[in-house]
Amino acid sequence: MSELIVLNPATEEVVARVPAADAAEVDAAVARATKAQEVWAALAPADRARLLRRFADQVDAHIEELAALEVREAGHTIGNARWEAGNARDLLLYAAGGIERLTGRQIPVPGGLDVTILEPLGVVGVIAPWNFPMPIAAWGSFPALAAGNAVVLKPAETTPLTALRLAELALDAGLPEHVLQVVPGYGGIAGRALVDHPDVAKIVFTGSTRTGREVMERCARSVKPVTLELGGKSPNVVFADADLAKALDPFSFLDNAGQDCCARTRILVQESVYDEARAFLTEALAAVVVGDPADEKTQMGPLISRQQLDRVRSLVPDDASGALRGDAPDGRGFWYPPTVLTAEAPDSPAAREEIFGPVAVLLPFTDEADAIRLANDTPYGLSGSLWTRDIGRALRLSRAVKAGNLSVNSHSSVRYWTPFGGYKQSGVGRELGPDALTAFTETKNVFISTEDPAQ
Repeated sequence: MSELIVLNPATEEVVARVPAADAAEVDAAVARATKAQEVWAALAPADRARLLRRFADQVDAHIEELAALEVREAGHTIGNARWEAGNARDLLLYAAGGIERLTGRQIPVPGGLDVTILEPLGVVGVIAPWNFPMPIAAWGSFPALAAGNAVVLKPAETTPLTALRLAELALDAGLPEHVLQVVPGYGGIAGRALVDHPDVAKIVFTGSTRTGREVMERCARSVKPVTLELGGKSPNVVFADADLAKALDPFSFLDNAGQDCCARTRILVQESVYDEARAFLTEALAAVVVGDPADEKTQMGPLISRQQLDRVRSLVPDDASGALRGDAPDGRGFWYPPTVLTAEAPDSPAAREEIFGPVAVLLPFTDEADAIRLANDTPYGLSGSLWTRDIGRALRLSRAVKAGNLSVNSHSSVRYWTPFGGYKQSGVGRELGPDALTAFTETKNVFISTEDPAQ
């Protein structure tokens, strides 16, 4: 049997060896889920909600354990890892609160009564990434469970441990067996088997745009719905009237070592304050504490793997002209220093491709029209920030920038109570927010004639 070898990204030590599921094991998991889903969907909405709240209580009681797992398998700082476990807990509570409000409509029609009923899809396949293993697994799985579906979750090869532990906590909370199953495995084997399975009603995939295209193509063969959250190259548009210290916060692109689809890696600064921004970033990068992610003082940890480190290095030459750099540890571990490139052309690979590391580019713009042009000059459209004290300008840019999640005078992208998703090659569909459960249902329309059959 093949296995997944989980490495600690900070030390390269083996954390765990996990059996890798093959296609037959995925098939068996889906068969179990199909039977379990019928039991789960038949529960009264209040009972399903109560079980999810118990699940949230279990997650809350094990936040430190889950956070420690995330530090070891993903290299996240301990502070970030605690937030991630808390986000999973909070989403469970939010989703549980929506179960009894998952209602259809009564539509006025002549000759009878017309109602819509929201019914669960059945079995949902969730393929989660390695950059935020806990929260993104939760985003796909928990609303699907709340809507009455069963879930088969395939975590990333490098980060299966928190997903496995969450499934154990679900059983401890009293969820029916097989309603939430985890199938660790390789994308080309377990992931493909899940996507292709005829009894999987929907796929939720988070990952690269390249792989997302393949998932979409394979789902199209059976007209299977998908939600895709893919790449990003998000702009941070900073006008001269902005609060530069807040707008240029280096953790807008260094959070999780830059391994974040929403990272503001294209810093667009009005040319009149460009030199001031460059000087600020020089000092800010030098002050970033990069090191042991288990240390409470650490602000940035390592990259996830040797492969990811090599990718970042391939896109950012060591001798890049005008590069601003912070410090990073030497020796074992997948370390890369915080970096801002200041001599890149707007159409260069570093300025247009998703690097997925602690690297941003600094580009000047002249006026509002130029800022909009540069902000939209990318195949992605996931997130971004707009910094200005001019509210009219903020509203104009909010309408003009093509992205699914924009923040004005803020770098926040994700709130579990608001919708999340992208434009263009950043994805299809939305997760989270008030419609999260609806995305995992089918709408059935029922017309009941009120005509007297005797006439």
